[in-house]
Amino acid sequence: MRVVIAGGGNVGTYIAAELERVGHDVLIVEVDPDRVEWGVSRHEPSGVSWLQADACEVSEFVLADPGKADVVVAVTGDDEDNLVISLVAKQEFGVPRVVARINNPANRWLFNENWGVDVSVSTPHLLTALVEEAVSVGSLVRLLSFGNDSVRLSEVTLAPESPADGKAIKDLGLPRDSTVVAVLRGDHVTVPRGDTVMYAGDEIVVLVTEESEEDVRKILVG
Repeated sequence: MRVVIAGGGNVGTYIAAELERVGHDVLIVEVDPDRVEWGVSRHEPSGVSWLQADACEVSEFVLADPGKADVVVAVTGDDEDNLVISLVAKQEFGVPRVVARINNPANRWLFNENWGVDVSVSTPHLLTALVEEAVSVGSLVRLLSFGNDSVRLSEVTLAPESPADGKAIKDLGLPRDSTVVAVLRGDHVTVPRGDTVMYAGDEIVVLVTEESEEDVRKILVG
């Protein structure tokens, strides 16, 4: 897979290193020539290419050949730049998948398909969800959103009074546009089947649509 990462800071270089490590072809586009010189001279991340260019400008971003990328990742420290890069990648170069970093949580509402963003990542929102997931029992906690928030990955730790306690998944009556993707019981993770029985204390990871979320909440939480 070919990945173009716009932003050569700590976040961009870390992502690049991890993707290159598992065999992807990665290019970092960075506007700061000193940062590019640092990466090229030190060969960091190892195996990753660098390009000094402004990804917000079509005439410069084209040098990265984003039209041949499978994914463009916009992870600069400026939300406005990340939105512009996402829009350029999607509209000018038809990139199949655009992932964007949200620096200021107040700007989250902007990061949607209108700006070419397929997936947005807000660290504060993600940390909040993970903290809530760690301390909440009997609450459906949203972990991640996809497709302009139309699809959500959520988690619930079943409470003793949950309607799902002691029932097999096939007997829960889950909506067709939802699915249980994992059951965590202690240190054991189960990829569930229809006959998998869930019990109080189990952590249930579900994929739901916006329309099915409330029905799933009633089934798993009550």
